[in-house]
Amino acid sequence: MRYAHPNTASAPAQLPPSAPPGMRRAIRGGIFGNYVDQFDIFLPVIALTPAAAHLFGSENLVSNAGLIFVATLLGRPIGAAIFGPISDRIGRTATTKVALTGVALTTLLIALVPSHAVFGAGSLLLILALRFLGGIFLGGEYTSAVPLAMEWSEPERRGLVSGLIMWMSPWANATIAGLVFVLHGTLDTASYNAWGWRIPFLLGAVLAFGMLAYYRARVEDSPMWTQTPRRTNPLKEILIGEHRRALWQVFILMSGMWLLTYMAIPVLTGQLGADADVGAQTITFAMMCGTAASAFTMAGCGHLSTFTGRRVFFIGFGLIAAVLGPVIFLAVFTAAGTTVLVLLVVALQIVTVSGYGPVGAYLAERFPTAVRSSGYGVGYSLSIVIPALYPYYLPALQNVLGDHGAVAALLALAGALVLTGALAGPETVRVSLGAARLPTTDESGG
Repeated sequence: MRYAHPNTASAPAQLPPSAPPGMRRAIRGGIFGNYVDQFDIFLPVIALTPAAAHLFGSENLVSNAGLIFVATLLGRPIGAAIFGPISDRIGRTATTKVALTGVALTTLLIALVPSHAVFGAGSLLLILALRFLGGIFLGGEYTSAVPLAMEWSEPERRGLVSGLIMWMSPWANATIAGLVFVLHGTLDTASYNAWGWRIPFLLGAVLAFGMLAYYRARVEDSPMWTQTPRRTNPLKEILIGEHRRALWQVFILMSGMWLLTYMAIPVLTGQLGADADVGAQTITFAMMCGTAASAFTMAGCGHLSTFTGRRVFFIGFGLIAAVLGPVIFLAVFTAAGTTVLVLLVVALQIVTVSGYGPVGAYLAERFPTAVRSSGYGVGYSLSIVIPALYPYYLPALQNVLGDHGAVAALLALAGALVLTGALAGPETVRVSLGAARLPTTDESGG
């Protein structure tokens, strides 16, 4: 079977049944590249927090940590807007290599930042600048690497590949938490503050340089991209052009997904920590179990969406999250015993976070090849912003609905956003009895 031209509406683009080496290499790159991305994203939250006073000074610790988070947050959509059009014009592989170089260098430089005792307020300013730049490069990496993996994937395996890419996020989180746990167990506080926190950043830089070497030596652009005519301004096409409807539909769906994530992970962890009856070890164990369970169900959900159809999957998932998410969340705080608590936390992670499994495939399929990286990157990154600003609007809602009631309401809203976004979009792929139905240009373009 030959490669079909991706911009023809008469025949969907398919990959040959015998997977070429380029396919396997690009898919591996997408999977492990996302692990490196997520490792870098979680680093400041987990590794820097214990050493914050030594690094930034003892004043305004909470606000300083928040500034670092916001710097990364702002950088990611900017990076997607910069690198998405570049990827659509010059190629996914070249763009991924540039972005990985930036991720590696900014992460390495953070590991070398002087302490507050040496550099004063300059330490915080340096880290803020480097995290902002790092966020830009992170936004560029997944904007190019994930569409590349999706374009190489066979239709009947694309959902599973998407699930395996997305499940790297919980594993990266768990890796950093485990590494910091070991460092705290082997180093005294002074040693960790002085140099121990730098080890995870050095490891993050090494991982990024390793992925860069892999892409330089092993990965190439897919025939799907190389056979596609270039567009002059892909970003304009997705923002105000013919694909704007697809972008805003994806924005709604992904805003729901991110809101589910923030309510079910950091907010849940914080509220459990405020409960005097729940010990720190119990919380850590429960969240660890929930993370592991969500990783496996995430991969399964990605593969399942290939057979149900992505649209049908997200409609069902949105309904489940909107109904069961709030109920399970409230039940967590009435759990009798550790076992029940852990099971409820696991259940909450499954009905909220597992839906990321098909995201890589669905977002790639919603945009035609000529603007795919721009659409994927901006849709994925821009939707993070409003949910991530929950520290500014959640307290006001809690004054009205109570601490737990406000979170339950936001979980219901998040599920409704996923449902609304799914209903507003077309079906993109369904595999039945070995036959794949893929979108034409008009369908994928929204």
